[in-house]
Amino acid sequence: MHAWIIQQKATRQTRYETQRLVEEGGRDTQVVYHPSIDIIVSREGRRSIRVKNRVLDLPDVIIPRTGSGTGYFGLAILRHLERLGVPTVNPSHAIEATKDKLYAHQVFAEQGIDTPKTMLVKHPVNAALVAREIGFPAVIKIMAGSYGKGVYMVNTQSEFQDFIEFAHGIKTDEAIIVQQYIDTRPGEDLRVFVVGGKVIGAIKRSSQDGSFKANITRGGGAEPFPLNREIRDISLATARSLDLEIAGVDLLFGKDGYVVCEANSAPGFEGFEKATDINVAGEIIKYAKSKSGKYK
Repeated sequence: MHAWIIQQKATRQTRYETQRLVEEGGRDTQVVYHPSIDIIVSREGRRSIRVKNRVLDLPDVIIPRTGSGTGYFGLAILRHLERLGVPTVNPSHAIEATKDKLYAHQVFAEQGIDTPKTMLVKHPVNAALVAREIGFPAVIKIMAGSYGKGVYMVNTQSEFQDFIEFAHGIKTDEAIIVQQYIDTRPGEDLRVFVVGGKVIGAIKRSSQDGSFKANITRGGGAEPFPLNREIRDISLATARSLDLEIAGVDLLFGKDGYVVCEANSAPGFEGFEKATDINVAGEIIKYAKSKSGKYK
């Protein structure tokens, strides 16, 4: 199987995942970065992609690793390859839907998936409305954040007002959502990995510094967590609702069961593999082979 792993650029946070996917995929697995790709829309079809100014044979499958940072150019590349008949794991429309956190939560609500109450805020903000509908403390998220970045907690209405004024003052163009804070087990959540319609495992992440964020990339601890029917059902429903074939589903501990915090289309798995001994990269490559028609 000839596979392309598409990334925006090489970063410290993605190095492990890239190396593991190449290791499991073998010598025909190639890492391709956005800046090296050019698209020429023409009748040449499969010769309309250039990589480093060269026409290459197209791969059997694409594994995008751009996630919430996927911009217009990244989506355009994936759509072009899809139209040329190259399967992408995940597909472009699923990546686009997932990176828009408000839209994703709209889909969850529509599908009856338990998720924190969520509100899109604008400037000037109606803080009284936020207090009435969401309450405080509350969680503020920048729409396209990942690895725990762009996520903040405000404890009072005045703190919220100050934060929004600050964000407006620095003229950020990022859309902002505010969410109900699920305080049943502060600083803890579950990361559930879904590959090809199957839950392959789960870990519990725990903050080590008193933060409400449990992300491993921010120093959180991780340990295996036993799967049960509720975890499987809500995680699979979440992935299906966004058409995600590969997903990291983050679950919070609600008072009456699990609550979906968010889904990720290119989830990191270094901490997951090290905590569980589950071969996540191998599962992704095996599923990619099945999509390419070259599963052995």
